[in-house]
Amino acid sequence: MNDERFARFGDALLEAYETQQPTSPLTASEPDLTPQDAYGIQLHQVRAWKAAGRRVRGYKVGLTSKAMQRQLGVDQPDFGHLFDDMVLDGSAPIPTERFISPRVEPEISFVLGRELAGPGLTLPDVLEAVDYAVASIEIIDSRIADWRIGLADTIADNASSGALMLGSTPLAIDARDLGLIGCVLTRNGEVVGTGAGAAVLGHPLNGVLWLANTLGALGQPLEAGSIVMAGAVCAAVPAAPGDVVTASFAGLGSVSARFSDPQNTNA
Repeated sequence: MNDERFARFGDALLEAYETQQPTSPLTASEPDLTPQDAYGIQLHQVRAWKAAGRRVRGYKVGLTSKAMQRQLGVDQPDFGHLFDDMVLDGSAPIPTERFISPRVEPEISFVLGRELAGPGLTLPDVLEAVDYAVASIEIIDSRIADWRIGLADTIADNASSGALMLGSTPLAIDARDLGLIGCVLTRNGEVVGTGAGAAVLGHPLNGVLWLANTLGALGQPLEAGSIVMAGAVCAAVPAAPGDVVTASFAGLGSVSARFSDPQNTNA
């Protein structure tokens, strides 16, 4: 796929952000779209966002759990870029109208203390580079109509990124076995999902490792200070105006996303 076609698909997705009107699946008109093509489309948007003054804060790793792979019909991870304005304040209601079709998933995220430059990295390299782990919620969203996505569609759409919220309890990664940390996801007080760190490629640090080596093969290091969302520990759940979704992690505390309700001035 050439740069002109990257731009055509990338511009369609950028327009969907602006208008809040989703576009048709890219693979409907381009069934042979490869993951490599899709990353080219993603990077077309990233360049536009950077030119507009947005700053990359880190990356998300998506589709790392079997639950999410089954939910979206894919069989391998992907990654997307996280920007500074995607990190939301958990004390304030989230404007529901900034999303097209939001879903919420709980994740263990990491903040890097030093640079990770792949490829060829191993878990000991990750252990040395990570500063701490923290509970998080990712709000995923799709600029593709009705979430009718395949792997190439979601990669092109910045891995279906929307926003994120970080908890307030940093944890040294040697303090607990992060693979055994359990999570309960509730929506309006009702349990809607459960999972554990091991759902993410066997251990959440494997998400960081996969990302660092994948970016490294593209000539891009993971910079010190980066946030890395390692992947969902259970399937995502839809969110509607007025919903409160809370992820409670053993040893990492809780983090909540409260969605505004335009019809309720108190929400």
